[in-house]
Amino acid sequence: MELDGAGLTCAQVHHAAYDGARVTIASLDRARAAWATAQELTGPVYGKSTGVGANRDVMLEGAGLGLLRSHACGAGPPIGPARARAMLVVRLNQLLAGGSGVDPAVCRALAYAIEHGYTPPLRTYGAIGTGDLTALATTALCLLGELPWHRDPQRAPADPPRHDFVPGDALPFISSGAATLADAAIAGHRLRLLLDAAVDVAAMSFTAVDASAEPLAAAVQEARPHPGQAAVAARLRGLLSHEPTTRIQDPYGFRAFAQVHGAALDALARAVATIEVDLNSPTENPLIAGGLAWHNGNFHSAPVALALDALRAALVQTAQLSTARLATLMDPAYTGHLPFLADSPGASGALILEYVAQDALSDLRHLATPVTTGTAVISRGAEDHAGFATQAARHTLRCLEPLEVVLACERTAAARALHLATPDRPLTEDLEESRRALSRHPPHRL
Repeated sequence: MELDGAGLTCAQVHHAAYDGARVTIASLDRARAAWATAQELTGPVYGKSTGVGANRDVMLEGAGLGLLRSHACGAGPPIGPARARAMLVVRLNQLLAGGSGVDPAVCRALAYAIEHGYTPPLRTYGAIGTGDLTALATTALCLLGELPWHRDPQRAPADPPRHDFVPGDALPFISSGAATLADAAIAGHRLRLLLDAAVDVAAMSFTAVDASAEPLAAAVQEARPHPGQAAVAARLRGLLSHEPTTRIQDPYGFRAFAQVHGAALDALARAVATIEVDLNSPTENPLIAGGLAWHNGNFHSAPVALALDALRAALVQTAQLSTARLATLMDPAYTGHLPFLADSPGASGALILEYVAQDALSDLRHLATPVTTGTAVISRGAEDHAGFATQAARHTLRCLEPLEVVLACERTAAARALHLATPDRPLTEDLEESRRALSRHPPHRL
């Protein structure tokens, strides 16, 4: 894919991170223009001629590379190479958008790292949604040769990427939420695939219990024209082929599926649109534009954090409705089979799937707790608010597994209801088969 600072999508970030998509640079013109402007600036420029944070009023002869060394501090589990590579893709695209004022030669170094399988050794903890300073400072020290890169032995040549930062480029390089946006983009892309697959699962359940398609009718959707709801109803109508049921109304798991799942699709669309704005924006502080350095708050991640909080809440609603359909699949009044889809009276059949689904749903509920209700005051009060989009993105990534498990439980039960029941046996492999059908990229690869 060709990066130009303007058209990067969540799907492309995922493709570059996990599928080995080749990344090339379309043009360095905007990065060069910002760099040329930065060389001509006079007067105090935050991070270039001053300290940072509470030291913003301390004038320096030239901001040193000590900023990179002091900020390269992370903790917790290592971040996998694919997520680290996604961060490099995002930061490269942002730099190509212009506005940072850093030497554009660093763009070629980042492209080389992406192309040849070099990633920085990142850790989970170290950001609060006001810039991924620890992750990008670590990356900068790798480029300087002060920290070792992680190297893909299948792709990486002997010579690692290098770039010699000048002192004034330290803050402009790390002033970005690229790691947070990378996680958010990966989550957004995978959730689109999973929520799409959820409609197929619901169609199996509709067929298994002979649920009414009347709530999906076009007339119903036109009366309340939410785009996600209409799209879900139309797709599900196309998947169902059985004759209308004689029941007047089904449980909410079926009757309100388009409304609830459609709301999740709408929340996802809003989140992806918000993420993609920032993927293609120079969220720099200061911003180099129009011949000046503009000190600003574009680094703040409130829009992304709020969108991801809403998305996680919507995922819980979708999962809750899936467990409701699962419960209906256990009921002989709806399936015509023995309770719990057993093969003989008194057998437990697929009962345990409800336990598994409720366990996963409980995790989803905890992950849906909003991060945007919190705040932080650091650096002697100079930084008195935080967006916590980092935590929102991390939690959204973690939602993938439990949501997939809930949907897999429903799918396994629906498949059993549509075919002959089998004697009691472990259902672990059935669940894993359902998970493979739901997801092209299992969560363990995160």
